[in-house]
Amino acid sequence: MGIFQKLFKQTFIYGMATVLPRMLSFLLVPLYTNQLPTEEYGKVSIIFSYFVLLNVVLAYGMETAFFRFFSKESNKEKVVSTSAISLMASSAVFLVIAILLREQISIWIDIKLEYVNLVIWILLLDALVIIPFSWLRAKERPIKYAIIKITNVAINFGLNIFFLLYLKQLSFHFSLFSWICKDDYEISYIFISNLIASGFVLMVLLPFYFKIKYHFDKVLWKKMMKYALPILVAGIAYSINETFDRILLDKLLPENVAEHMVGVYSACYKLALFMTLFATAFRLGIEPFFFNYADNKNAPETYARITKYFVILGSFIFLFVIVFVHLLKIAFLRDVAYWEAVKIVPFILLANFCLGIYHNLSVWYKVTDRTRFGAYISVFGAIITLLLNFLLIPKYTYVGSAIATLAAYGTMMVVSWYLGRKYYPIPYDLKKMGMYLGLSISFSIISFYVFDSNYIISIPLLVVFLVVLYVLEKKELKQIIKR
Repeated sequence: MGIFQKLFKQTFIYGMATVLPRMLSFLLVPLYTNQLPTEEYGKVSIIFSYFVLLNVVLAYGMETAFFRFFSKESNKEKVVSTSAISLMASSAVFLVIAILLREQISIWIDIKLEYVNLVIWILLLDALVIIPFSWLRAKERPIKYAIIKITNVAINFGLNIFFLLYLKQLSFHFSLFSWICKDDYEISYIFISNLIASGFVLMVLLPFYFKIKYHFDKVLWKKMMKYALPILVAGIAYSINETFDRILLDKLLPENVAEHMVGVYSACYKLALFMTLFATAFRLGIEPFFFNYADNKNAPETYARITKYFVILGSFIFLFVIVFVHLLKIAFLRDVAYWEAVKIVPFILLANFCLGIYHNLSVWYKVTDRTRFGAYISVFGAIITLLLNFLLIPKYTYVGSAIATLAAYGTMMVVSWYLGRKYYPIPYDLKKMGMYLGLSISFSIISFYVFDSNYIISIPLLVVFLVVLYVLEKKELKQIIKR
Protein backbone atom coordinates (compact mmCIF):
# COMPACT_ATOMS: atom_id res chain seq x y z
CA MET A 1 0.00 0.00 0.00
CA GLY A 2 3.05 2.31 0.21
CA ILE A 3 2.87 2.93 -3.54
CA PHE A 4 -0.80 3.83 -3.35
CA GLN A 5 -0.20 6.04 -0.35
CA LYS A 6 2.43 8.02 -2.26
CA LEU A 7 0.23 8.09 -5.35
CA PHE A 8 -2.82 9.45 -3.56
CA LYS A 9 -0.69 11.95 -1.64
CA GLN A 10 0.70 13.38 -4.89
CA THR A 11 -2.70 13.19 -6.55
CA PHE A 12 -4.18 15.16 -3.65
CA ILE A 13 -1.54 17.90 -3.92
CA TYR A 14 -1.77 18.07 -7.70
CA GLY A 15 -5.50 18.00 -7.23
CA MET A 16 -5.25 21.03 -4.98
CA ALA A 17 -3.12 22.70 -7.64
CA THR A 18 -5.75 21.95 -10.25
CA VAL A 19 -9.03 21.97 -8.37
CA LEU A 20 -8.53 25.15 -6.32
CA PRO A 21 -7.44 27.30 -9.28
CA ARG A 22 -10.22 25.97 -11.45
CA MET A 23 -12.68 26.39 -8.64
CA LEU A 24 -11.59 30.02 -8.41
CA SER A 25 -12.09 30.35 -12.16
CA PHE A 26 -15.42 28.54 -11.77
CA LEU A 27 -16.41 31.23 -9.29
CA LEU A 28 -16.01 33.70 -12.13
CA VAL A 29 -18.99 32.10 -13.86
CA PRO A 30 -21.51 33.89 -11.56
CA LEU A 31 -19.62 37.14 -12.23
CA TYR A 32 -19.63 36.67 -16.00
CA THR A 33 -23.25 35.49 -16.16
CA ASN A 34 -24.27 38.44 -13.98
CA GLN A 35 -22.20 41.10 -15.79
CA LEU A 36 -22.28 39.85 -19.38
CA PRO A 37 -25.30 39.19 -21.60
CA THR A 38 -25.43 35.70 -23.07
CA GLU A 39 -24.14 37.02 -26.40
CA GLU A 40 -21.04 38.61 -24.82
CA TYR A 41 -20.30 35.48 -22.80
CA GLY A 42 -20.62 33.58 -26.07
CA LYS A 43 -17.89 35.77 -27.60
CA VAL A 44 -15.57 35.08 -24.66
CA SER A 45 -16.22 31.33 -24.99
CA ILE A 46 -15.47 31.36 -28.72
CA ILE A 47 -12.15 33.14 -28.14
CA PHE A 48 -11.19 30.65 -25.43
CA SER A 49 -11.99 27.82 -27.86
CA TYR A 50 -9.31 29.10 -30.24
CA PHE A 51 -7.10 29.69 -27.21
CA VAL A 52 -7.24 26.00 -26.20
CA LEU A 53 -6.39 24.85 -29.73
CA LEU A 54 -3.38 27.17 -30.01
CA ASN A 55 -2.10 26.20 -26.55
CA VAL A 56 -1.92 22.59 -27.75
CA VAL A 57 -0.10 23.58 -30.95
CA LEU A 58 2.48 25.66 -29.06
CA ALA A 59 3.18 22.79 -26.63
CA TYR A 60 3.36 20.21 -29.52
CA GLY A 61 3.47 17.24 -27.13
CA MET A 62 6.79 18.27 -25.60
CA GLU A 63 5.44 18.07 -22.05
CA THR A 64 4.64 14.35 -22.30
CA ALA A 65 7.88 13.70 -24.22
CA PHE A 66 9.77 15.46 -21.43
CA PHE A 67 8.32 13.07 -18.82
CA ARG A 68 9.07 10.01 -20.91
CA PHE A 69 12.71 10.89 -21.64
CA PHE A 70 13.37 12.39 -18.20
CA SER A 71 12.54 8.99 -16.66
CA LYS A 72 14.29 7.07 -19.45
CA GLU A 73 17.56 8.96 -20.11
CA SER A 74 20.52 8.83 -17.72
CA ASN A 75 21.56 12.40 -18.58
CA LYS A 76 18.51 14.24 -17.32
CA GLU A 77 20.05 17.70 -17.65
CA LYS A 78 20.32 17.11 -21.38
CA VAL A 79 16.61 16.33 -21.56
CA VAL A 80 15.75 19.49 -19.63
CA SER A 81 17.94 21.80 -21.71
CA THR A 82 16.97 20.31 -25.08
CA SER A 83 13.23 20.52 -24.41
CA ALA A 84 13.53 24.04 -22.96
CA ILE A 85 15.52 25.34 -25.95
CA SER A 86 13.04 23.71 -28.33
CA LEU A 87 10.07 25.46 -26.75
CA MET A 88 11.87 28.79 -26.48
CA ALA A 89 12.72 28.71 -30.18
CA SER A 90 9.23 27.66 -31.31
CA SER A 91 7.64 30.32 -29.08
CA ALA A 92 9.84 33.02 -30.63
CA VAL A 93 8.84 31.88 -34.15
CA PHE A 94 5.18 31.94 -33.14
CA LEU A 95 5.46 35.49 -31.76
CA VAL A 96 7.01 36.85 -34.96
CA ILE A 97 4.47 35.15 -37.25
CA ALA A 98 1.49 36.07 -35.06
CA ILE A 99 2.44 39.76 -34.86
CA LEU A 100 3.00 39.95 -38.62
CA LEU A 101 -0.32 38.26 -39.41
CA ARG A 102 -2.48 39.51 -36.54
CA GLU A 103 -4.77 41.64 -38.74
CA GLN A 104 -5.40 38.75 -41.12
CA ILE A 105 -6.01 36.43 -38.14
CA SER A 106 -8.53 38.92 -36.74
CA ILE A 107 -10.44 38.96 -40.02
CA TRP A 108 -10.18 35.20 -40.58
CA ILE A 109 -11.62 34.15 -37.21
CA ASP A 110 -13.88 37.22 -36.89
CA ILE A 111 -12.42 38.45 -33.57
CA LYS A 112 -11.52 42.06 -32.74
CA LEU A 113 -7.87 42.94 -33.24
CA GLU A 114 -7.50 44.11 -29.63
CA TYR A 115 -8.50 40.63 -28.42
CA VAL A 116 -6.08 38.96 -30.84
CA ASN A 117 -3.19 41.13 -29.56
CA LEU A 118 -3.89 40.14 -25.95
CA VAL A 119 -4.28 36.44 -26.77
CA ILE A 120 -0.95 36.35 -28.64
CA TRP A 121 0.99 37.48 -25.58
CA ILE A 122 -0.94 35.20 -23.23
CA LEU A 123 -0.16 32.22 -25.46
CA LEU A 124 3.52 33.14 -25.54
CA LEU A 125 3.80 33.43 -21.76
CA ASP A 126 1.95 30.15 -21.21
CA ALA A 127 4.21 28.32 -23.68
CA LEU A 128 7.36 29.49 -21.90
CA VAL A 129 6.33 27.92 -18.56
CA ILE A 130 5.50 24.45 -19.91
CA ILE A 131 8.94 22.93 -19.28
CA PRO A 132 9.53 24.66 -15.91
CA PHE A 133 6.20 23.27 -14.66
CA SER A 134 7.00 19.84 -16.11
CA TRP A 135 10.38 19.91 -14.38
CA LEU A 136 8.68 20.58 -11.02
CA ARG A 137 6.38 17.59 -11.56
CA ALA A 138 9.22 15.32 -12.70
CA LYS A 139 11.29 16.28 -9.63
CA GLU A 140 8.23 15.52 -7.47
CA ARG A 141 7.86 19.03 -6.10
CA PRO A 142 4.07 19.21 -6.11
CA ILE A 143 3.78 21.79 -3.32
CA LYS A 144 5.72 24.48 -5.20
CA TYR A 145 3.81 23.54 -8.34
CA ALA A 146 0.54 23.93 -6.46
CA ILE A 147 1.43 27.27 -4.88
CA ILE A 148 2.38 28.83 -8.23
CA LYS A 149 -0.71 27.48 -9.99
CA ILE A 150 -3.05 28.65 -7.23
CA THR A 151 -1.44 32.09 -7.03
CA ASN A 152 -1.73 32.47 -10.80
CA VAL A 153 -5.45 31.92 -10.84
CA ALA A 154 -5.96 33.92 -7.62
CA ILE A 155 -4.40 36.92 -9.37
CA ASN A 156 -6.54 36.31 -12.44
CA PHE A 157 -9.63 35.96 -10.25
CA GLY A 158 -8.87 39.09 -8.23
CA LEU A 159 -8.22 41.22 -11.30
CA ASN A 160 -11.47 40.05 -12.91
CA ILE A 161 -13.34 41.10 -9.78
CA PHE A 162 -11.53 44.44 -9.73
CA PHE A 163 -12.02 45.27 -13.41
CA LEU A 164 -15.61 44.07 -13.79
CA LEU A 165 -17.06 45.06 -10.41
CA TYR A 166 -15.09 47.90 -8.85
CA LEU A 167 -13.10 49.79 -11.50
CA LYS A 168 -16.01 51.88 -12.75
CA GLN A 169 -17.02 52.87 -9.21
CA LEU A 170 -13.44 53.76 -8.27
CA SER A 171 -12.97 55.85 -11.41
CA PHE A 172 -15.72 58.22 -10.23
CA HIS A 173 -13.85 58.92 -7.00
CA PHE A 174 -10.17 58.59 -7.94
CA SER A 175 -8.67 60.06 -11.10
CA LEU A 176 -5.92 57.46 -10.87
CA PHE A 177 -8.37 54.81 -12.11
CA SER A 178 -10.20 56.90 -14.70
CA TRP A 179 -7.49 56.47 -17.36
CA ILE A 180 -7.88 52.67 -17.41
CA CYS A 181 -11.67 52.66 -17.17
CA LYS A 182 -13.33 52.32 -20.57
CA ASP A 183 -16.91 51.69 -21.62
CA ASP A 184 -17.79 48.35 -23.25
CA TYR A 185 -14.35 47.01 -22.41
CA GLU A 186 -15.39 44.01 -20.29
CA ILE A 187 -14.07 41.32 -22.64
CA SER A 188 -10.68 43.05 -22.90
CA TYR A 189 -10.50 43.28 -19.11
CA ILE A 190 -11.01 39.50 -18.90
CA PHE A 191 -7.99 38.89 -21.14
CA ILE A 192 -5.87 41.63 -19.53
CA SER A 193 -6.42 39.84 -16.19
CA ASN A 194 -5.26 36.60 -17.77
CA LEU A 195 -2.20 38.31 -19.27
CA ILE A 196 -1.06 39.82 -15.97
CA ALA A 197 -1.51 36.47 -14.16
CA SER A 198 0.48 34.62 -16.85
CA GLY A 199 3.22 37.24 -16.64
CA PHE A 200 3.47 36.68 -12.90
CA VAL A 201 3.95 32.92 -13.38
CA LEU A 202 6.75 33.39 -15.90
CA MET A 203 8.46 35.85 -13.57
CA VAL A 204 8.35 33.33 -10.69
CA LEU A 205 9.65 30.49 -12.88
CA LEU A 206 12.25 32.59 -14.68
CA PRO A 207 15.12 31.35 -12.42
CA PHE A 208 14.65 27.95 -14.07
CA TYR A 209 16.05 29.39 -17.30
CA PHE A 210 19.14 30.69 -15.49
CA LYS A 211 19.85 27.37 -13.77
CA ILE A 212 19.81 24.99 -16.72
CA LYS A 213 22.86 24.23 -18.83
CA TYR A 214 22.09 25.26 -22.39
CA HIS A 215 23.05 22.28 -24.50
CA PHE A 216 20.89 21.28 -27.44
CA ASP A 217 21.19 17.62 -28.33
CA LYS A 218 19.92 17.24 -31.90
CA VAL A 219 19.74 13.45 -31.77
CA LEU A 220 17.78 13.50 -28.54
CA TRP A 221 15.51 16.24 -29.88
CA LYS A 222 14.63 14.13 -32.92
CA LYS A 223 13.73 11.22 -30.64
CA MET A 224 11.62 13.49 -28.44
CA MET A 225 9.85 14.99 -31.45
CA LYS A 226 9.15 11.53 -32.85
CA TYR A 227 7.52 10.70 -29.52
CA ALA A 228 5.82 14.11 -29.18
CA LEU A 229 4.28 14.61 -32.62
CA PRO A 230 1.62 11.92 -32.18
CA ILE A 231 0.83 13.59 -28.83
CA LEU A 232 0.43 16.88 -30.74
CA VAL A 233 -1.99 15.27 -33.18
CA ALA A 234 -3.87 13.75 -30.25
CA GLY A 235 -3.88 17.12 -28.49
CA ILE A 236 -5.32 18.92 -31.50
CA ALA A 237 -7.96 16.22 -31.79
CA TYR A 238 -8.66 16.58 -28.06
CA SER A 239 -9.09 20.35 -28.36
CA ILE A 240 -11.51 19.78 -31.24
CA ASN A 241 -13.47 17.37 -29.06
CA GLU A 242 -13.37 19.73 -26.08
CA THR A 243 -14.01 23.20 -27.50
CA PHE A 244 -14.61 23.18 -31.25
CA ASP A 245 -18.34 22.75 -30.76
CA ARG A 246 -18.54 26.42 -29.67
CA ILE A 247 -16.90 27.48 -32.93
CA LEU A 248 -19.24 25.26 -34.95
CA LEU A 249 -22.30 26.54 -33.07
CA ASP A 250 -21.18 30.06 -33.98
CA LYS A 251 -20.66 29.14 -37.63
CA LEU A 252 -23.62 26.81 -38.24
CA LEU A 253 -26.43 28.66 -36.44
CA PRO A 254 -28.07 31.90 -37.66
CA GLU A 255 -26.17 35.05 -36.68
CA ASN A 256 -29.03 36.43 -34.58
CA VAL A 257 -28.96 33.44 -32.18
CA ALA A 258 -25.49 31.92 -32.54
CA GLU A 259 -23.63 33.85 -29.81
CA HIS A 260 -26.58 33.47 -27.42
CA MET A 261 -26.58 29.71 -27.97
CA VAL A 262 -22.81 29.54 -27.44
CA GLY A 263 -23.17 31.61 -24.26
CA VAL A 264 -25.83 29.47 -22.58
CA TYR A 265 -24.17 26.24 -23.70
CA SER A 266 -20.76 27.31 -22.38
CA ALA A 267 -22.20 28.45 -19.05
CA CYS A 268 -24.06 25.18 -18.42
CA TYR A 269 -21.05 23.23 -19.66
CA LYS A 270 -19.22 24.69 -16.63
CA LEU A 271 -21.58 22.79 -14.30
CA ALA A 272 -19.82 19.62 -15.44
CA LEU A 273 -16.54 21.08 -14.21
CA PHE A 274 -16.53 18.93 -11.07
CA MET A 275 -15.95 15.81 -13.14
CA THR A 276 -13.30 17.57 -15.22
CA LEU A 277 -11.50 18.72 -12.08
CA PHE A 278 -11.47 15.23 -10.63
CA ALA A 279 -10.28 13.60 -13.86
CA THR A 280 -7.58 16.24 -14.46
CA ALA A 281 -6.24 16.09 -10.89
CA PHE A 282 -6.12 12.30 -11.06
CA ARG A 283 -4.29 12.41 -14.41
CA LEU A 284 -1.71 14.95 -13.20
CA GLY A 285 -0.87 12.78 -10.22
CA ILE A 286 -0.96 9.51 -12.09
CA GLU A 287 0.99 10.30 -15.27
CA PRO A 288 4.50 10.47 -13.73
CA PHE A 289 3.62 7.41 -11.61
CA PHE A 290 2.64 5.41 -14.72
CA PHE A 291 6.03 6.03 -16.31
CA ASN A 292 8.10 5.49 -13.17
CA TYR A 293 6.30 2.22 -12.30
CA ALA A 294 6.22 0.80 -15.84
CA ASP A 295 9.13 -1.62 -15.33
CA ASN A 296 7.66 -3.18 -12.19
CA LYS A 297 6.44 -6.75 -12.70
CA ASN A 298 3.16 -5.93 -10.91
CA ALA A 299 2.49 -2.85 -13.03
CA PRO A 300 -0.56 -4.21 -14.94
CA GLU A 301 -2.34 -5.27 -11.73
CA THR A 302 -1.53 -1.92 -10.12
CA TYR A 303 -2.85 0.02 -13.13
CA ALA A 304 -6.04 -2.05 -13.02
CA ARG A 305 -6.67 -1.22 -9.36
CA ILE A 306 -6.02 2.46 -9.91
CA THR A 307 -8.53 2.54 -12.77
CA LYS A 308 -11.11 0.81 -10.60
CA TYR A 309 -10.68 3.46 -7.91
CA PHE A 310 -11.10 6.13 -10.56
CA VAL A 311 -14.36 4.61 -11.79
CA ILE A 312 -15.68 4.30 -8.23
CA LEU A 313 -14.97 7.93 -7.38
CA GLY A 314 -16.11 9.18 -10.77
CA SER A 315 -19.42 7.30 -10.54
CA PHE A 316 -20.12 8.95 -7.20
CA ILE A 317 -19.25 12.43 -8.50
CA PHE A 318 -21.44 11.92 -11.56
CA LEU A 319 -24.48 10.96 -9.47
CA PHE A 320 -23.82 13.66 -6.85
CA VAL A 321 -23.73 16.48 -9.42
CA ILE A 322 -26.89 15.23 -11.14
CA VAL A 323 -28.75 15.06 -7.82
CA PHE A 324 -27.83 18.65 -6.92
CA VAL A 325 -27.64 20.16 -10.41
CA HIS A 326 -30.52 22.59 -9.85
CA LEU A 327 -28.88 23.99 -6.72
CA LEU A 328 -25.66 24.43 -8.68
CA LYS A 329 -27.59 26.14 -11.46
CA ILE A 330 -29.06 28.69 -9.07
CA ALA A 331 -25.74 29.29 -7.31
CA PHE A 332 -23.52 29.76 -10.36
CA LEU A 333 -25.71 30.90 -13.25
CA ARG A 334 -27.07 34.16 -11.90
CA ASP A 335 -29.09 35.17 -14.96
CA VAL A 336 -32.03 32.85 -15.63
CA ALA A 337 -31.43 33.34 -19.35
CA TYR A 338 -28.59 30.84 -19.03
CA TRP A 339 -30.72 28.11 -17.43
CA GLU A 340 -32.30 26.92 -20.66
CA ALA A 341 -29.24 24.78 -21.48
CA VAL A 342 -29.06 22.88 -18.16
CA LYS A 343 -30.40 19.79 -19.95
CA ILE A 344 -26.95 19.24 -21.50
CA VAL A 345 -25.27 18.74 -18.10
CA PRO A 346 -25.81 14.92 -17.84
CA PHE A 347 -24.37 14.43 -21.33
CA ILE A 348 -21.29 16.56 -20.63
CA LEU A 349 -20.71 15.03 -17.19
CA LEU A 350 -20.80 11.50 -18.60
CA ALA A 351 -18.64 12.55 -21.55
CA ASN A 352 -15.94 13.91 -19.24
CA PHE A 353 -16.18 10.76 -17.11
CA CYS A 354 -15.56 8.65 -20.22
CA LEU A 355 -12.63 10.91 -21.09
CA GLY A 356 -11.17 10.39 -17.61
CA ILE A 357 -11.46 6.62 -17.98
CA TYR A 358 -9.84 6.90 -21.41
CA HIS A 359 -6.84 8.73 -19.92
CA ASN A 360 -6.43 5.91 -17.40
CA LEU A 361 -6.72 3.28 -20.11
CA SER A 362 -4.21 5.13 -22.31
CA VAL A 363 -1.33 3.95 -20.11
CA TRP A 364 -0.79 1.03 -22.50
CA TYR A 365 0.36 3.14 -25.45
CA LYS A 366 2.36 5.59 -23.33
CA VAL A 367 4.53 3.08 -21.48
CA THR A 368 5.08 0.99 -24.62
CA ASP A 369 6.05 4.06 -26.71
CA ARG A 370 3.13 3.53 -29.10
CA THR A 371 1.92 7.12 -28.82
CA ARG A 372 0.82 7.06 -32.45
CA PHE A 373 -2.18 5.02 -31.28
CA GLY A 374 -3.16 7.88 -29.01
CA ALA A 375 -3.17 10.12 -32.06
CA TYR A 376 -5.22 7.60 -34.07
CA ILE A 377 -7.82 7.26 -31.32
CA SER A 378 -8.07 11.01 -30.72
CA VAL A 379 -8.36 11.77 -34.43
CA PHE A 380 -11.11 9.16 -34.69
CA GLY A 381 -12.89 10.89 -31.79
CA ALA A 382 -12.43 14.29 -33.46
CA ILE A 383 -13.96 12.95 -36.68
CA ILE A 384 -16.98 11.75 -34.70
CA THR A 385 -17.20 15.16 -32.99
CA LEU A 386 -17.07 17.11 -36.25
CA LEU A 387 -19.41 14.79 -38.13
CA LEU A 388 -22.08 14.69 -35.43
CA ASN A 389 -21.86 18.43 -34.79
CA PHE A 390 -22.40 19.16 -38.48
CA LEU A 391 -25.34 16.73 -38.55
CA LEU A 392 -27.00 17.61 -35.23
CA ILE A 393 -26.42 21.33 -34.63
CA PRO A 394 -28.79 22.60 -37.36
CA LYS A 395 -31.66 20.59 -35.82
CA TYR A 396 -30.83 20.23 -32.12
CA THR A 397 -28.48 23.24 -31.55
CA TYR A 398 -26.34 22.82 -28.41
CA VAL A 399 -27.99 19.54 -27.41
CA GLY A 400 -26.54 18.10 -30.60
CA SER A 401 -23.10 19.32 -29.52
CA ALA A 402 -23.48 17.65 -26.12
CA ILE A 403 -24.50 14.35 -27.74
CA ALA A 404 -21.52 14.57 -30.10
CA THR A 405 -19.12 15.11 -27.19
CA LEU A 406 -20.46 12.06 -25.34
CA ALA A 407 -20.33 9.90 -28.47
CA ALA A 408 -16.73 10.93 -29.18
CA TYR A 409 -15.35 10.34 -25.68
CA GLY A 410 -17.34 7.15 -25.18
CA THR A 411 -15.99 5.74 -28.44
CA MET A 412 -12.41 6.72 -27.59
CA MET A 413 -12.72 4.95 -24.23
CA VAL A 414 -13.96 1.70 -25.78
CA VAL A 415 -11.42 1.72 -28.62
CA SER A 416 -8.50 2.33 -26.23
CA TRP A 417 -9.60 -0.55 -24.01
CA TYR A 418 -9.97 -2.86 -27.02
CA LEU A 419 -6.53 -2.06 -28.47
CA GLY A 420 -4.86 -2.17 -25.05
CA ARG A 421 -5.86 -5.82 -24.63
CA LYS A 422 -3.60 -6.71 -27.57
CA TYR A 423 -0.51 -4.57 -26.90
CA TYR A 424 -0.39 -4.32 -23.10
CA PRO A 425 -2.97 -6.54 -21.36
CA ILE A 426 -4.20 -5.12 -18.05
CA PRO A 427 -6.56 -7.20 -15.88
CA TYR A 428 -9.28 -4.59 -15.39
CA ASP A 429 -12.18 -5.58 -13.14
CA LEU A 430 -14.75 -4.88 -15.86
CA LYS A 431 -17.58 -6.47 -13.95
CA LYS A 432 -17.31 -4.18 -10.93
CA MET A 433 -16.42 -1.08 -12.93
CA GLY A 434 -19.36 -1.67 -15.26
CA MET A 435 -21.67 -2.22 -12.31
CA TYR A 436 -20.69 1.05 -10.58
CA LEU A 437 -20.92 3.01 -13.81
CA GLY A 438 -24.24 1.43 -14.77
CA LEU A 439 -25.75 1.98 -11.32
CA SER A 440 -24.66 5.63 -11.31
CA ILE A 441 -26.10 6.26 -14.78
CA SER A 442 -29.38 4.47 -13.95
CA PHE A 443 -29.88 6.44 -10.74
CA SER A 444 -29.01 9.66 -12.56
CA ILE A 445 -31.62 9.01 -15.26
CA ILE A 446 -34.25 8.35 -12.60
CA SER A 447 -33.26 11.47 -10.65
CA PHE A 448 -32.89 13.96 -13.52
CA TYR A 449 -35.27 12.81 -16.23
CA VAL A 450 -38.00 11.00 -14.31
CA PHE A 451 -38.26 13.02 -11.08
CA ASP A 452 -36.59 16.29 -12.17
CA SER A 453 -34.00 16.02 -9.34
CA ASN A 454 -36.69 15.81 -6.65
CA TYR A 455 -34.67 15.47 -3.46
CA ILE A 456 -37.15 13.11 -1.81
CA ILE A 457 -36.25 10.57 -4.49
CA SER A 458 -32.74 11.66 -5.51
CA ILE A 459 -30.98 11.84 -2.14
CA PRO A 460 -32.06 8.29 -1.11
CA LEU A 461 -30.73 7.06 -4.48
CA LEU A 462 -27.38 8.68 -3.67
CA VAL A 463 -27.39 7.03 -0.23
CA VAL A 464 -28.20 3.63 -1.76
CA PHE A 465 -25.25 4.02 -4.14
CA LEU A 466 -22.90 4.78 -1.23
CA VAL A 467 -24.21 1.78 0.73
CA VAL A 468 -23.62 -0.54 -2.24
CA LEU A 469 -20.13 0.91 -2.64
CA TYR A 470 -19.30 0.41 1.04
CA VAL A 471 -20.60 -3.16 1.14
CA LEU A 472 -18.62 -4.25 -1.92
CA GLU A 473 -15.42 -2.30 -1.25
CA LYS A 474 -15.29 -1.99 2.55
CA LYS A 475 -12.18 -4.15 2.89
CA GLU A 476 -10.06 -2.06 0.51
CA LEU A 477 -11.58 1.21 1.73
CA LYS A 478 -10.62 0.38 5.31
CA GLN A 479 -7.08 -0.45 4.20
CA ILE A 480 -6.73 2.86 2.35
CA ILE A 481 -8.17 4.90 5.25
CA LYS A 482 -5.98 3.06 7.75
CA ARG A 483 -2.87 3.75 5.67
